[in-house]
Amino acid sequence: MAQAQPIIIIKKKSGHGGHHGGAWKVAYADFVTAMMALFIVLWLLNASKQVQVAVGGYFKDPRGTDKMVGTNKNGAGEFVAIKKEDMSKLKDQLLQSIHHLDPSDKLKDQIEITVTGEGLRIELMESAKGTFFSLGSTEPTPALREILKTLAKDLGQLPNKISIEGHTDGTPFSEARTRDNWDLSTERANEARRLMQANGVRPEQVSQVRGFADQRLRHPDKPQDPSNRRISLIVGYVVKDNAEVPPPLEIKQFAADDSKGNESKVADGKGPENKPADSKTADKK
Repeated sequence: MAQAQPIIIIKKKSGHGGHHGGAWKVAYADFVTAMMALFIVLWLLNASKQVQVAVGGYFKDPRGTDKMVGTNKNGAGEFVAIKKEDMSKLKDQLLQSIHHLDPSDKLKDQIEITVTGEGLRIELMESAKGTFFSLGSTEPTPALREILKTLAKDLGQLPNKISIEGHTDGTPFSEARTRDNWDLSTERANEARRLMQANGVRPEQVSQVRGFADQRLRHPDKPQDPSNRRISLIVGYVVKDNAEVPPPLEIKQFAADDSKGNESKVADGKGPENKPADSKTADKK
């Protein structure tokens, strides 16, 4: 009789498979890091020039001891103050922003930016072909609105204090009007402040709003020249811990001499009666 074949029973174990290791975790972490880097790059591409400089400067100098890089003692999100040696860089940045606003450079002769003893001075001057305010009023033209919005966007990212000045030409108001050039220059400077604060400049960033009427003519020999009618923005210097740099001695002396010679009033709209430069008394500006 043939021997019976043994019966083989195969049992399958239920449950999960064996341990596969943690390699997938490393791959997933790399993927998340790559996505985060992508989003940061996309954000930087749409950020302002000042943000790009600050972020790039942080990786070069995390402590922020170099020029215009890193953050100050207030922590992330606060830009390093623009000091005297950096004003030329700020000037170039503002000119670039204005060029983007005005690619054809139609306003080139009406905007002047210079580094002075008191800070970076930005002069927005009227011309025979272009004005920044309506005739004899404080209503800004669309051109001035766009310029101030552009400047406010860049200057609002700085901790530097800003002073705003209003100037008129030498043509007086008619005798029938109760307002004069002091009122007009001060109110125009204040209107420029409101526009800039509505578009990026912080309320505490504005240190002064001043009206000089026709007491600081750009062209004293041509009191009716349109460029005498202007708005001036001064970005002041700062030093360590955001303390304001005191004006140089020559600036103080100039201010003292000017106040004695012209008796100019600042921001209160009061002052001596304007002397007509000629027989014209028609309203203007």
